[in-house]
Amino acid sequence: MVKPRLKRHGRKQRVTYRIIAINTKSRREGKAIEGVGFYNPRKEQTQLDLFAITALLKQGAQSTETVRDILKRAKVPEQVGINLQLKIKF
Repeated sequence: MVKPRLKRHGRKQRVTYRIIAINTKSRREGKAIEGVGFYNPRKEQTQLDLFAITALLKQGAQSTETVRDILKRAKVPEQVGINLQLKIKF
C-alpha cells in the first residue's frame, strides 16, 4: 500500500519535510515513489502538487495523520472534493 507521508530533510534545528508517496513497508528515509510536496514548520510554508496528491488519494492511498492535517490546513479536501477520513483496521 502506498501512503503520502513526511520525509525529514535538513540539519539539526533546521528541519524541513518533504511530502512523499512511499510504500508502507519502507523506512521513513527509504526510496520514495514520488515527491508530492514540501513542508517547512519553521516558516509555516507548504508547497503541494494537488494533481499528484488527488491522484494518490483517489487510487486508495491513506495519508498519515500529520499529512492529513497539513492537507486540511491548506484546504485541499474542499478544493478537490475528497473526504479525508481515517480508516482504522482492527
